[in-house]
Amino acid sequence: MNPATALATVLVDELVRCGLTDVVLAPGSRSAPLALALHAESRVRLHVRIDERSASFLALGLAKRSERPVALLCSSGTAAANFHPAVIEAGESGVPLLVLTADRPPELRGTGANQTIDQIKLFGSAVRWFAEVGVPEDRPGQVAYWRSLACRAYQRALGPSDPGPVHLNLAFREPLIPDGDTTWCESLDGDANGPWVRARVAPPPVALHIPPTRRGVLVVGDGAANVRRYIAAAGMAGWPVLSEPSGSGRYGDHAISTYHFLLGTPEFADAHQPDVVVTLGRPGLSRPLLSWLKRAEEHIVVAPDLARWPDPTRSATQVAQAVEIPVASGDDTWLHAWRGAEAAARAAIDDLLDSSGMSEPRLARDLVDALPNGALLFTGSSMPIRDLDQAMRPRRGIRVLASRGASGIDGLVSTAMGAALGHNGPSFALLGDLSFLHDQNGLILGPREPRPDLCYVVVNNDGGGIFSLLPQAALRDPFERVFGTPHGIDLGYVCAATGTPYTLVGDLSELAKALRGEGPRVVEVRTEREANALVHAQLREAAQTAIRAAL
Repeated sequence: MNPATALATVLVDELVRCGLTDVVLAPGSRSAPLALALHAESRVRLHVRIDERSASFLALGLAKRSERPVALLCSSGTAAANFHPAVIEAGESGVPLLVLTADRPPELRGTGANQTIDQIKLFGSAVRWFAEVGVPEDRPGQVAYWRSLACRAYQRALGPSDPGPVHLNLAFREPLIPDGDTTWCESLDGDANGPWVRARVAPPPVALHIPPTRRGVLVVGDGAANVRRYIAAAGMAGWPVLSEPSGSGRYGDHAISTYHFLLGTPEFADAHQPDVVVTLGRPGLSRPLLSWLKRAEEHIVVAPDLARWPDPTRSATQVAQAVEIPVASGDDTWLHAWRGAEAAARAAIDDLLDSSGMSEPRLARDLVDALPNGALLFTGSSMPIRDLDQAMRPRRGIRVLASRGASGIDGLVSTAMGAALGHNGPSFALLGDLSFLHDQNGLILGPREPRPDLCYVVVNNDGGGIFSLLPQAALRDPFERVFGTPHGIDLGYVCAATGTPYTLVGDLSELAKALRGEGPRVVEVRTEREANALVHAQLREAAQTAIRAAL
């Protein structure tokens, strides 16, 4: 057996023993040994994509939804460089990826050899761990090295306290395909009972105990862990819960869905300073919330790994791996004040949205209301997630995901596809037109590729809608070209190029019917940027007027 085939066979087998179930492959020549080993491995689900960037974001979505490592394989050269944006997002949002890059052997590096670049630590600090595997050789000891290395890579990606991407760079000499010989200098078999190395998870950390208080607030940001446990504790303590959509905590009687407007109203924010704020995940959508956190007397950040904790406002006073929120005795004046203001703001918001026509916040609200229980909603990182944050009503029964680590608009079609492939149930995505066009290659599926039940809802305002809400919009002369960036693309033709079913919704009353279908499909909703900016201004004014009246 040639060394390249031996390494590929052993590495794939050991990763499967560790728990690997999904692999995404971008085809190439130098990666042939691993590609062939994966194709022959019946215990994994193989996904093939012709575009490395699309492949990497597909793997990101799969790993994000499944919360298990997903392997990602490419050939050498710029193929590996195209993985970088997805690796950055995985690093920032703590998504376990096993990045396997094939490479030329050392004697070809720096010689001008074809498809040969410097791939050593290519992704820098975006990965949790890097290993240059070394060119495989036919000598004793290699199997133990390869199998122990695979176990270390899988467990480091998984975490459990600090999951993220791991990079293995694999140099192969030719021949790259099996030669028909199955002999090797030592047994290639793994351990009879499972992985070569068994990693044991440490016991749960001792929780930080908070003194009982009714004047507490639980804030849930993107990527939060153990959310249900903390929401139950907050409910027993009488605390309001302020959850971003992708925090998965916007449900129940204590959910305050209008916190963006409440904390953006100075009279309310000044009158509702808590004794303590406990933050889960990475909050970052609402500027009023971030400004309010800076004023918190006691701000406790819960972070599973104490080497990395989110604190963009530099307002944390304590960081703990776990927190115990005790039941507090006394009246419910604090919670009633929040819920009263929430009811007033919610009524004003819904009344305005009901009369706003084809507005983007109304689409976000109505889309969530129309989703069936058990659905997954993947949302874009720019305006869609903010529209959900400001308009989404509390509800149970759905899972909301977003790429909020680096918050880029790239790769979102593919990430949504990956998340849908990892979800057991119907899936939906809410994306802007620029995000959709940026990753239209994500719609390209080979005839043998798994096809998820996924409906893309694309908001088309012919450009970058979020900029119309920023100070740049006042610069009328350069704004439209360098910020608005109109494209004039007919999305129906984009979908036709890949044979993706397409529906244009002319009125939001048609939305529920348009969402129905099977397999990947696209629903387009057309809006206007200036009208959308006006609706957002009206929302803020209506909500704040209602909040002040409630006070």
